[in-house]
Amino acid sequence: MSDWSAEELSMVASADELEIAPLRADGSQRRYVPVWVVRVGDDLYVRSYRGRDGAWYRSAVGQREGRIRAGGVERAVAFEPDGTDPQAVDEAYRTKYARYGGSYLDPMLRPEATETTLRLAPADQRP
Repeated sequence: MSDWSAEELSMVASADELEIAPLRADGSQRRYVPVWVVRVGDDLYVRSYRGRDGAWYRSAVGQREGRIRAGGVERAVAFEPDGTDPQAVDEAYRTKYARYGGSYLDPMLRPEATETTLRLAPADQRP
């Protein structure tokens, strides 16, 4: 596995939304769906707005790999359970998405969503 380049981190983190497509159990790719993405240090994080009931989240946890695209970057990724300070990820969401107000932001900060936090790890060098 490779690391994110500084350019990729900047491009993905500055995108308002990230499109995420986890793999299905048979190895085929699900369709892309938009999710919010935040950067904490040199890592990128996503959460499921619908908590553990989110279809993309269930596939991501089950297969642990898929693809993302945002800000001109498209990469294969591994989905890893959150290993960072949850408050840092919460603060990144508050800062980046404050303009959307409580009706959209608050659900991303509730326990049902925070427990679905996944770190996106680059899985290859393909564009």
